Amino acid sequence: MSIQNFIPTIWSARLLEHLDKRHVYLNLLNRDYEGEIKNFGDTVKINQIGEVTIKDYTKGGDIDVPEDLSGEQQLLKINQAKYFNFGVDDVDNAQTNPKLMDKAMERAAYAMNDVVDQFAANLLAVNVHADNTIGSDTTPEVPTADTAYDLLVDLATKLTEANVRMDGRWVVIPAFYHGLLLKDKRFVGNGSDFNKAILEGGEVGSAAGFTIYVSNNVPNTEGAKYKIIAGTNEAGSYAEQLLKTEAYRPEKRFSDAIKGLHVYGAKVLQSKCIAVLTANKK
Repeated sequence: MSIQNFIPTIWSARLLEHLDKRHVYLNLLNRDYEGEIKNFGDTVKINQIGEVTIKDYTKGGDIDVPEDLSGEQQLLKINQAKYFNFGVDDVDNAQTNPKLMDKAMERAAYAMNDVVDQFAANLLAVNVHADNTIGSDTTPEVPTADTAYDLLVDLATKLTEANVRMDGRWVVIPAFYHGLLLKDKRFVGNGSDFNKAILEGGEVGSAAGFTIYVSNNVPNTEGAKYKIIAGTNEAGSYAEQLLKTEAYRPEKRFSDAIKGLHVYGAKVLQSKCIAVLTANKK
């Protein structure tokens, strides 16, 4: 592949396609404000209307002056920046070189996805409302085949008590927890589509009113204290931009190289829209 034949817009679109395809946690956040960011350091101000007071009315009497609906303002900051930079040696022949570049871009996308997915998972875990937790680091739950489903019901109850909408609920579980659910007839799994589901985003079935996703990025501490996060996409927002993708000839190499810069940020906007179960393996 000669440097003159490189088309930045095509490579950029391909990278973002790979990222979107493999996201788990990031696909569970909304992207309502993504179109408003352009560069690293950008900040989006998000307003929320305050509560409206309902008052008694007396016939023939005056009503109060209108109240000011000053709401809370939150900031979504694009404060994360990651890059990739790789090259393919000219020793590779003309037929092999484009294939290597294509696979390298695919691997760059996969690696970038893994970084931002873990970022989103940890962000959700640490910003859960204190009332919406089951178990803790000091006293984690230890689910079994008999209790795994019931613990998901308890997570759903936490959300319902916080007035979180019933539709669109999701939960992300580690592989061992999925194994426990498979032993419970109440879990509705995807059966033979399991492997296909993992490749296309991790969805493996439904239980307790949740769409169930499996991920190896569930936050944990050395295989313990797994933070099983449930919620809706109203919990937070994510925004990203692939700012630059450039092909170049390294000064001290006989090779073609590609580098790219990816910026992103996320914000938990409504912590009550998240519930977290801290669980250990049996």
